[in-house]
Amino acid sequence: MKKLNGSKKIFVPVIICFLIALLLSAIFGSNGFLELNLAKKKRVMIIKKNNIIQSHNLALYREIERLKHDQDYIEAVVRRELGMIGKDDIILKFKP
Repeated sequence: MKKLNGSKKIFVPVIICFLIALLLSAIFGSNGFLELNLAKKKRVMIIKKNNIIQSHNLALYREIERLKHDQDYIEAVVRRELGMIGKDDIILKFKP
């Protein structure tokens, strides 16, 4: 029976070392807990960027629709971006 107690004394530390190694691997290893948290943070950032891009795309879609169908908007854009004037506009120039 003494031999059996001796093997138990060796077996318990081996199991404890194995469990510690398994725990360290689960935390620090590839696909471990730390990597999972990093992946979750990246996912949140990607979702935020995606939401920003979607709202920008929606704004561009609305502007395209207005440019296709709204003559007043087209005129405003032409005046603002190209500096053009309307048919009945009067230009006043002042000397400095």
